[in-house]
Amino acid sequence: MSTISVPLNSKLELSLDYLVKSGVASNRAAVMRRALERLSEEEAVEAVLRAVREPILRGDLKDLMKKIK
Repeated sequence: MSTISVPLNSKLELSLDYLVKSGVASNRAAVMRRALERLSEEEAVEAVLRAVREPILRGDLKDLMKKIK
């Protein structure tokens, strides 16, 4: 496991401490790990949603290339 140092402004630091005090996680590192996990999950969901919205190309490759040009 690696350790990184991230500068936080006072507002984020207060939020981090509040989350620890309110029992969301046992310490600051656990809050940050949980936040990164949540962000990764959200990004994965967004990628799936983007893929669903993409047009699906089917058919002959030459015909498809004509449509793209």
